[in-house]
Amino acid sequence: MLEIDGSLGEGGGQVLRSALSLSLLTGKAFTMRNIRAARTKPGLRAQHLAAVQAAARICQARVDGDRLGAGQIVFVPGAVRPGSYHFDIGTAGATSLVLQTVLLPLALAQGESQLSITGGTHVPWSPCFHYLDWHWGPYLARLGAKFELSLIMAGFYPQGGGEIQANISGITGLKGLTIPRRGALLRMRGLSAVANLPVDIAERQRSQALRGLRQLLGKAPLEIDIESLPARSKGTLLLLLAEFEHSQACFFALGERGKRAEQVADEALASFVRFLTTDGTLDPWCADQILLPLAMAHGPSELRTSEVTQHLLTNAEVIRYFLPAKITVGGQLGKAALIAVSP
Repeated sequence: MLEIDGSLGEGGGQVLRSALSLSLLTGKAFTMRNIRAARTKPGLRAQHLAAVQAAARICQARVDGDRLGAGQIVFVPGAVRPGSYHFDIGTAGATSLVLQTVLLPLALAQGESQLSITGGTHVPWSPCFHYLDWHWGPYLARLGAKFELSLIMAGFYPQGGGEIQANISGITGLKGLTIPRRGALLRMRGLSAVANLPVDIAERQRSQALRGLRQLLGKAPLEIDIESLPARSKGTLLLLLAEFEHSQACFFALGERGKRAEQVADEALASFVRFLTTDGTLDPWCADQILLPLAMAHGPSELRTSEVTQHLLTNAEVIRYFLPAKITVGGQLGKAALIAVSP
């Protein structure tokens, strides 16, 4: 039984989610105390409880402490079983974070699975559906984990009410990934979307992004689509995907009441500009989110993140509890750095 302090590193929900994934992948049980101790409202919130329950359900785990507000749980996994599963967060909690908890264990269970998750699909402080679909998914496919994502209904904060679906193919293993440099920028594509709001808001987001991008891209092709998303809630999204010779990087911003469409575009654009000032091959969020699959891969990996985040360092610490992988982050917090992973 591993004992993990949930307050380590950034002390948020990622400590728990990574531990759950790794427990499913390795069969190792764990006790976690001080869950989300660094947050204003510590303990299990709805989306964290949903991740615990989803992880438990796919392997018939024994769990103690799976209730709202709990600061400690005991998780004893069984064998992961592929199949069809539906998980309902019950709030606007992030469906993406529940998906990321169980997707890799189900893929490596060597059988096909179908997931349906309801809750928030485009909410603050988490990867939105389109980030997963356009960016995280393709990177996992490069590692050998292929799956298909579908957005049935968008769910924006605070109403939620969204639904995503995933079809997961069983795989026998993952391969490492080495991207020493990103190369030249080949093209930029994006999405400006609204839900239950006038389409001219999406057009304003797009126009603002195009004005800024044309000054940066030179002759590189540039295309931003406009879309109205099916939803029960209101919201907007501006997402940019930069495709380089050897890698890609993704940036997005969400609208909210009182935020102008131009500000949404400027936030996503500012993240892209910061990335360009570094020699990173990955944006900081993707570097964090593929670290665990890299640690499970058969073979070494070497990538450059545009920014070392506390999330990245915390994830590395949790991985070390479960796996013998050697993870080296050769840089300072907030700076670009080389990440080397030797399983």
